[in-house]
Amino acid sequence: MTAHIACRDTETGLVDPDAFPAPVRDVATVGWRQGVRYGALGLPLAFVALPLYVVLPNHYATEFGIPLGALGAVLLGARALDAVADPLIGRAADRWLTEGARKAWWAITMAAVVLAAGFAALFFPVVDGTSALLVWCAVMLVVTYLGYSVATVVHQSWGARLGGDAPQRARIVAWREGMALVGVLVASVLPSLAGLAVTTVVFALVLAIGVGCLRAAPAPAPVPAPALPGTAMRPVSLRLPFTTPAFRRLLAVYLVNGIASAVPATLVLFFIRDRLQAPSFEPLFLASYFAAGALSIPLWVRAVRWWGLERAWLVGMALAIVVFSGAAMLGTGDVMAYTVVCALSGMALGADLTLPSAILAGVIQRAGHGEKAEGAYFGWWNCATKLNLALAAGVALPALSWFGYAPGGNSPQALSALTTAYCVLPCLLKIGAGVLLYTLLIRNARETP
Repeated sequence: MTAHIACRDTETGLVDPDAFPAPVRDVATVGWRQGVRYGALGLPLAFVALPLYVVLPNHYATEFGIPLGALGAVLLGARALDAVADPLIGRAADRWLTEGARKAWWAITMAAVVLAAGFAALFFPVVDGTSALLVWCAVMLVVTYLGYSVATVVHQSWGARLGGDAPQRARIVAWREGMALVGVLVASVLPSLAGLAVTTVVFALVLAIGVGCLRAAPAPAPVPAPALPGTAMRPVSLRLPFTTPAFRRLLAVYLVNGIASAVPATLVLFFIRDRLQAPSFEPLFLASYFAAGALSIPLWVRAVRWWGLERAWLVGMALAIVVFSGAAMLGTGDVMAYTVVCALSGMALGADLTLPSAILAGVIQRAGHGEKAEGAYFGWWNCATKLNLALAAGVALPALSWFGYAPGGNSPQALSALTTAYCVLPCLLKIGAGVLLYTLLIRNARETP
């Protein structure tokens, strides 16, 4: 059955206008139209992520004069609290999806309203003074992250329940992450070209469109109710994912690789403005990075057929290491060279966005937890993602401040610290992630009968 088939009342034969598309179990039936309908929500969710994780720290530091140390502490606390909530959100997502797509869709709709309101409040505070702004930022971050987390975890779990083999899972993730990179691409240039006010309005509009598209997307099949009357389905334990050794191994790789990606994401605007002294080229750099990431996704999906999910991810890590090693040698005015760095590292980003989630979907299926525990797995998965971002902000920013760097600083010591944090540290972490990927996943799979 295809996703556009309407549901009919079995007694009257009339079409139910409120019905969701027919559930699917075979992802091979999901064509490009259905892929767009499912993936469309990824666009606004990624659109909002760039301002939250990249623009916000720089905005509060430069526009409001918030000290980097205090700002890093607030970001660390808010992101850590958000990360703790994700496993609970994941368990709730499993319950909603088990009861049917309608309930999951309404949860995403309510989360979208909270997300849009929190985003606007973050960038347009109604208070003055350092202390008041820090409190406002902390509270609004918690609100915004809550809406973002609910929408993201339910959306990811929805896609994982569609099933399929490795190439098919990669395609499902590719639709979501491909649309996400389009969103990030727009978000990378819109604040600079049109300002934060227009960015906020555009975000609210594309979020509403994404939620509307999901209503017409392929719906995961609901889990049949227990055979015995009065018997309720037991909620999934939060510990269940950690009883799966393959998940523990994958999560270890994902954590180290995620920190390697989160550090430069936090520091990129500082590097562009102070090390390269090229703030007017920010739209070019960010657009090159995310456009290359979006264009590379079909290549990584094809690479899965050649090398498999894990080996293709390892190739992506190697590409990132080579590229960022070269970035450490750049200095004032190296605009063209850094554009090349952005494009090549964007290609590596395509692997990071597409392949790990597809690997996770396979882990869930092989563990026998499909159609009942995807939310629990993705809850912990997103918890790890946010811990990475929290550590990047909570460690990198105060460390830079301790080494004498402040926004606008151009002393040799400050710029050296910035280059080390932005270029060298991520390379070391990526090397560690690559070693773990080969040892824990690739070699382990080869040795396991």
